[in-house]
Amino acid sequence: MTTAPAYDEILTDVAVIGSGGAGLMAVLHVNAADPGLDITVISKGAVGRSGCTRMVQGGYNAVLSAQDSIDDHFQDTLDGGKHLNDQELAWTLVNDAPKVIHELETKVGCFFDRAEDGTIKQKAFAGQSFDRTVHRGDLTGIEIMARLRDQMFRVGPRELEDVRALDLIRAPDGSIAGLTCLNVRSGRFVIVRARVVIIATGGAATMYRIAAPAREKTGDGIAMCIRAGLELRDMEMMQFHPTGLLAGRARMTGAVLEEGLRGAGARLFNALGERYMTKYDPERMERSTRDVVSRSSYMEIMEGRGTATGGVLIDISHLGASEVEKRFPGMVARTRQIGSDLATGPVEVSPTAHFHMGGAIIDPDCRTSLEGLLVAGEDAGGVHGANRLGGNGVAESTVFGCRAGDTAAVIARSREHPEIVIADVERALAVAAAPLDRAGGILPFDLTTRLKDVMWEHCGVVRSADGLKKASAEIETLQEQLAQVSVPGPAAFNPAWNEALDLGNQLAVAQVIVQSAALREETRGAHARSDFPERRDSEWLRYLVARRNDDGTVSFTERPVEFTRSAPPVAAKVEVEQP
Repeated sequence: MTTAPAYDEILTDVAVIGSGGAGLMAVLHVNAADPGLDITVISKGAVGRSGCTRMVQGGYNAVLSAQDSIDDHFQDTLDGGKHLNDQELAWTLVNDAPKVIHELETKVGCFFDRAEDGTIKQKAFAGQSFDRTVHRGDLTGIEIMARLRDQMFRVGPRELEDVRALDLIRAPDGSIAGLTCLNVRSGRFVIVRARVVIIATGGAATMYRIAAPAREKTGDGIAMCIRAGLELRDMEMMQFHPTGLLAGRARMTGAVLEEGLRGAGARLFNALGERYMTKYDPERMERSTRDVVSRSSYMEIMEGRGTATGGVLIDISHLGASEVEKRFPGMVARTRQIGSDLATGPVEVSPTAHFHMGGAIIDPDCRTSLEGLLVAGEDAGGVHGANRLGGNGVAESTVFGCRAGDTAAVIARSREHPEIVIADVERALAVAAAPLDRAGGILPFDLTTRLKDVMWEHCGVVRSADGLKKASAEIETLQEQLAQVSVPGPAAFNPAWNEALDLGNQLAVAQVIVQSAALREETRGAHARSDFPERRDSEWLRYLVARRNDDGTVSFTERPVEFTRSAPPVAAKVEVEQP
């Protein structure tokens, strides 16, 4: 473009990027703290009807029973995270979760399954010492998000649907002054100036060939944090859920069959009919944590005991068809859509990229090192350490969404709208629009496929130095080729242009993941190294901190985990074989 890109401008008090559990809980809490504050929700899809919280099947971990305890939930979370967690964030999660469940039922309007005595029913989930998972059948996320969506009609924030966030806007003093956006429908840029910005966009697991999240979750929020120079932690920790559907080339491939199946007694078998978890965790079997079960399934597949299409089998039909249909109606319907039937027999599954434990460094009130910027949910790191327990994800998003909203209201009441440098904004918009200007370039779709392949093959369930070098080299090549991408117009609703923007964000995040994975020379939680198969607490009870430099390179530092509330026991030996 020979002239600066045109744009619309919005002035708001609080800008919330993302409309899942974290984003909409933040909206409710900003409004409750000060109904006079102007709130703008920027959502890549439909507000409250897109993203990952809506996809949650299993449930929400919270201590509600007198037989359970906050200390036990905390210890389960640390054990699951292999003691890499930020303990203050984990403590905040387990303490606030019961309060937020109460808020969801009494203020938001959610209704969760009931026990015979009328109390909230809680079910078993893997990796936990008590049955503390609150749920609504196996469609818990839909219940939460439908009621949060209802609340938006009451609160009435400004809703920018099908509007993607591009980058943060810095004030002259380096603080955050708002963000640049693209209206996907019109192809027109939007500048949102805000007293405070909350990033709550979700993770980046879609950069893998087999992945569970919603299509729009392409690491946008974390990429924005990277480009803003924020410190990130635990970026090597990408969780693979052990039971993602295999459905060929269909979009259903990677969709999760939730943790409650294994909690209810589902069994995993290889193609030889062997119940293989007896070899890997004979005490907990299928109720072991996600990292252990995923790695075990991966080893079975790579050693030639998988199915013809590269999976293993999950079977819960021994409970009886009627019982399975009653307890897991959503998953039964999903498997029938692909020609299987969870109620009557085994279903083929595979590890699937699911959740990123890494993200921006925050404090318990979601503050970052940049004034005016808060981060909540999967965009933040530290809560889960090296591995997330099933049921702690939606708890994290809603707990820290509430806290981000409370903090944002305090900031917005005391901070004026910062000035912005128009030349910097126009320069950023020109970079985003660049693919529309180029002639004779390449389309982005094949580049995205190559990224998914290299991340799956070389930075997946099990990694090695050689594989990570190959991944790093391919990512560098893809970044060079992205600079040559050319997309045809018009700008309005342009899938190729949006694919190029997605790919830029995914590559920025992938670069940090791969480099972090190469530096952590041990096996811990979701990060498994075939060339460093043991967990090494004497050297690696440390977390890696990444920060992007002005020249685009990434610097890393190691910091010791602070055991502010609980010291870890002597670690058990964990080994990963080379497939």
